Amino acid sequence: MKKKWLLIVPLMITLLLITVPYAYAEPIPDISINIGDGDGEASGASTLSILLLITVLSVAPAILVLMTSFTRIVIVLSFVKTSMGTNTVPPAQVLVGLAMFLTFFIMAPTFSEVNQVALQPYIQGEITQEQAFEEAAKPMKRFMLNHTREKDLLLFMNYTGEERPETYEDIPITTLIPAYAISELKTAFQMGFMIFIPFLVIDMIVASTLMAMGMMMLPPIMIALPFKILLFILVDGWHLIVKSLLLSFSP
Repeated sequence: MKKKWLLIVPLMITLLLITVPYAYAEPIPDISINIGDGDGEASGASTLSILLLITVLSVAPAILVLMTSFTRIVIVLSFVKTSMGTNTVPPAQVLVGLAMFLTFFIMAPTFSEVNQVALQPYIQGEITQEQAFEEAAKPMKRFMLNHTREKDLLLFMNYTGEERPETYEDIPITTLIPAYAISELKTAFQMGFMIFIPFLVIDMIVASTLMAMGMMMLPPIMIALPFKILLFILVDGWHLIVKSLLLSFSP
């Protein structure tokens, strides 16, 4: 009998904990969301507009990454970590965060111009949404064109059969973005190659020394890593890397 009560008491406590909150809880009000005014065409158009907006917002981060200096910065910082041989130091979150804030610093003049010529006039109702997009694209096009190789731009223009534009404003944004992206990748890999050279020399010296001493079983990476870190500290490596990145985006 005592064992039965030991089983019944926990069940009663559990039922009380479940039912008591519902007994005193207020009823949840019904919430309904209506899109459009109920007409067939208006409702369908509004629904389609919202779907398109959600689609644009989902790809907006990727578009912004390819239209700013983020691509070059994050690749160069990744080359630094790879060339030193420290796979987990600094963490990827730190490098991405540093790349983001450097991007905001470099893009500040461009973003400020976009805010002045497009965002603020649109908020105040002085221009339409289409005009705001056109005005916002001009500073971004100017920035991307300054760091895009002519060969890369002609690659996409020749593929689409477009004529050579008279001004940068006439270049389609869909053509300029991929051209700018591959130009940034090439520049980032060039900078990464220059970063690799001093660390590669240290690896070769350490490996040759260990082989000359007959230490075949000792991993050269284990011995070279402290010397790489010491060299990076002595030359103030992070200062030089960030300085090189800033100068590479100077007009």
